Amino acid sequence: MVVRKLRLDGFRNYTDFTACFSDRVNIIIGNNAQGKTNLIEAIWFLTQGRSFRARNDREMIGFERNDAVIYADVTTQGRDQTMEARLLRASRRQFFVNGVKLKTAAELSGKLRAVLFCPDDLNLVRDGAAVRRRLMDACLCQLRPRYAAILAEFNRLLEHKTRILKDYKIKPSLLDTLDDFDARLAALGAELIHYRSAFSSRLSEKASAIHFDFSGGVEKLTITYRTVKTVTDVTEKPEELLKQLLAHQREHRRAELESGMCLSGAHKDDLEIHINGQAARCYASQGQARTAALSIKLAERDIHFHDSGEHPILLLDDVLSELDRSRQQYVLNHIHDGQVFITCCEDARIGLETGGRLLHIAGGELIGS
Repeated sequence: MVVRKLRLDGFRNYTDFTACFSDRVNIIIGNNAQGKTNLIEAIWFLTQGRSFRARNDREMIGFERNDAVIYADVTTQGRDQTMEARLLRASRRQFFVNGVKLKTAAELSGKLRAVLFCPDDLNLVRDGAAVRRRLMDACLCQLRPRYAAILAEFNRLLEHKTRILKDYKIKPSLLDTLDDFDARLAALGAELIHYRSAFSSRLSEKASAIHFDFSGGVEKLTITYRTVKTVTDVTEKPEELLKQLLAHQREHRRAELESGMCLSGAHKDDLEIHINGQAARCYASQGQARTAALSIKLAERDIHFHDSGEHPILLLDDVLSELDRSRQQYVLNHIHDGQVFITCCEDARIGLETGGRLLHIAGGELIGS
């Protein structure tokens, strides 16, 4: 998969910006706050209609602008295609592939695949469960179009249920709808767990092999998927998972009504990471935690490749500057294939021995390449 050309207009600090890229390594240099990460964000947004740092679309629209456009010429599965996202202040965002309007962002799934690695991902092991859920969701939304649609509906219904739990004391009639929401959330949750279980098994297998090599054969990394306690076997079929999720909901109904929060469901899932049998979140050193995070992200890239036969685009957003030299070299030695975008400051340039392009960004403009 390759992004051959990108045009941005009104996106963040970019106005009428166009750049062409190498199908190998693209190094984007420049001082801080010039737009390097914005460029990475635009490419990532086309993979699933989500930003990795903005809370809403309005944050991505430039000041004094009412709209923003991301337009890309891409090559996937040997076909040249166009992709476009339009962000609007006054109405809903719009997506187009080859000029055809998509109904939802979920339809972007699989059209363009990318793996993002940014400094926050180095905290993947030690941060809360939400970070690891986002990793699963981001990858699965690209791998499985159905997953993206299920997740979107699940999140929408979860938001509705949360409002019911917060407002029912003022409007008791809202409780009449709670059983229906629970039933549908459990059904959707069962499918999410089914997908996540299979994904986590593949992730553990591939990350373990990479981590073993990275640590010189002295550390064993394992990843275990965890969901609500009534689910005793995450590999069960969705029909069985549904029964167990409904049981968990019943157990927590009173607590949810008292707290006003959704305490039962797949939105609580996590990945437990262990190194040599010890919980990495509690006992791993900073170096071990970073090595584990690197192994997981490189494993994510391998999963994409084995699923589609193409390497996903790799987006390294200022992450190499956060790593010591040995870890930098390990990453660089494992990204020879596929298209790569690397952002860094001018004093942290990385050689282009493999052939590629250097782009100098300043004030949202391309000033040299």
